[in-house]
Amino acid sequence: MARKFTQDKLVVASHNPGKVREISDLLRPYGVDIYSAAELDLPEPEETGTTFMENAELKARAAAKASGLVALADDSGLVVRALDGQPGVHSARWAVRPDTGKRDFAYGMEKLHQCLEEKGVDKRHAHFSCALSLAWPPSREEPEGHVETFEGRVFGVLVWPPRGERGFGYDPIFRPDGYEITFGEMEPAEKHDISHRADAFRKLIRACFENA
Repeated sequence: MARKFTQDKLVVASHNPGKVREISDLLRPYGVDIYSAAELDLPEPEETGTTFMENAELKARAAAKASGLVALADDSGLVVRALDGQPGVHSARWAVRPDTGKRDFAYGMEKLHQCLEEKGVDKRHAHFSCALSLAWPPSREEPEGHVETFEGRVFGVLVWPPRGERGFGYDPIFRPDGYEITFGEMEPAEKHDISHRADAFRKLIRACFENA
């Protein structure tokens, strides 16, 4: 049985304001005081995992250890079937411009489009995957701390050109199955209902928050 969250404070182990805002919105009904890793000036650990779950656990454990609070970390990305799963766990790094060394998702989306064009791909099936890890800090009883991890997915296709200015990351080129609009065009509440993060979040809530 998963461990229940009973504290009133939580660190979201991310320096991405869009991601922190989205997770904070999802947690609002549970009356938890949310802090971001950026607010607490926590360092960003190197993401050395080969899966979303490994990276989420790595980030959650690091934030919990550094802050002394329970930490929630997300690792998510876009998986494109025709590109053998790329960009996958490297989704953020894929969007780093070589000329500036800075992350630019407009560049990342263009890069994806060019790769698919070069391969002559018509059916651009893809999915977003999200792993959420909730980590408790180390203690005398648990020197390594404790972690619970859940994964969610949402399937769809990539479109071009990008559409919409809502969301963040690759949202403007991802149209979820059953919809005519992209994540970038969706109202936040609608996206929260169907996204990969929402799927993982529902699993996390059922396991760790409900009836706590």
